[in-house]
Amino acid sequence: MTAGSGILRKFKLMNSLSQIELMVPAGSEAALIAAIDAGADSVYFGVGKLNMRARSADFTPDDLPKIALRCREAGVKSYLALNTIIYDDELVEMRALCDAAQAAGVSAVIATDIATIQYARSIGLEVHISVQANVSNMEAVKFYVQWADTIILARELTLEQIKAIAEAVREQNITGPSGKPVRLELFAHGALCVAISGKCYMSLAQYNESANRGACFQTCRRAYRVTDEETGDELVIDNKYIMSPKDLCTIDCLDTIIEAGVSILKIEGRARPADYVALVTRVYREALDALAEETYTPEKYEAWIAELGKVFNRGFWHGGYYCGKKLGEWAASSDSQASEVRDQIGVISNFFTKLNVAEFRLIKHDLKVGDTVLIEGPTTGAVRTEVTELRVAGEMAESAKIADVVTLALSAKARRQDKVFLLTPRASRL
Repeated sequence: MTAGSGILRKFKLMNSLSQIELMVPAGSEAALIAAIDAGADSVYFGVGKLNMRARSADFTPDDLPKIALRCREAGVKSYLALNTIIYDDELVEMRALCDAAQAAGVSAVIATDIATIQYARSIGLEVHISVQANVSNMEAVKFYVQWADTIILARELTLEQIKAIAEAVREQNITGPSGKPVRLELFAHGALCVAISGKCYMSLAQYNESANRGACFQTCRRAYRVTDEETGDELVIDNKYIMSPKDLCTIDCLDTIIEAGVSILKIEGRARPADYVALVTRVYREALDALAEETYTPEKYEAWIAELGKVFNRGFWHGGYYCGKKLGEWAASSDSQASEVRDQIGVISNFFTKLNVAEFRLIKHDLKVGDTVLIEGPTTGAVRTEVTELRVAGEMAESAKIADVVTLALSAKARRQDKVFLLTPRASRL
């Protein structure tokens, strides 16, 4: 590479970074606040049953005005996931949700079903095409831009394919209904499905609960064995979780993904707790900022990977399909591989605002100076803090035991009824 081409690459990367949007999941009020506090540019969430995480959705249609207002006040965009397939008897409900989203000031809806896409556009509501549409080529992009300003590309594309689509969008001046160039979105981190862009039928076949209706039982995440029906012999497979990919992680190739022409980086995890959202958002925010400031180093990368490993994960597939990495990156267990374990040890009964001190009764485990605790609540979000000093029944102490009333100073404001968790390395619990 010549010096001139290096400068040009740097300019293109800096210019692209200034336009990158970090999109973060919000499956609960606590996760919503955690996302905003950790540096999200936008959040996506579902309400009711017509979204792909219907089993874990904490929000209802009545929450839409509050969600949209919180996001506007924070300068964060809000996207309603309305991305399941829709049946005839649900058309009225779907239209009502679109109307409610528009009235509340939600920024856009994420949709797959053409009925949702067409209705949302008919009332002037911005549309993002869901990854479920499996957009993998320019003809699909040209089809969907009739209704959508943003298109989420299939997770199985390579960077070369993504770059080709992005270049064609620029060269052909492909615009959405707003008249602006269509934006391309890509999943950057989180769970991957064994099926093409999540269009799976295993759960439907086994339990009559459809993944495409937000009701997946995740049967692919389990261990299986193959049995010869004639002899009864069983084949033991080296890796039992042959349908459960590791989680996608793109920290090591963010620069090349951005240079390919992506506008939005999306973190998966609407079923995850607030501390997952807070930590993963913070890490990707820091990584993007480091690229922009030219302070990205191997040491920071190693630290970020260690941080990401603390919360729920099935191991990491670095770069995924995008970076042409090898296949066969399968999870080693159906359980989380998080290096950190969290256990609830109490509920805040009082918070002294002037002192920034929380009080709670210890219901599980001992607690000592030097431990790390997590405070989680619908208004607080997720706050991690180290116990630098604690009091038991008002007296200074080095440790506390079950049933003790504990007070400790926090690094941020908390509220009554917030949950308190003890965070410890997984190995220490064995």
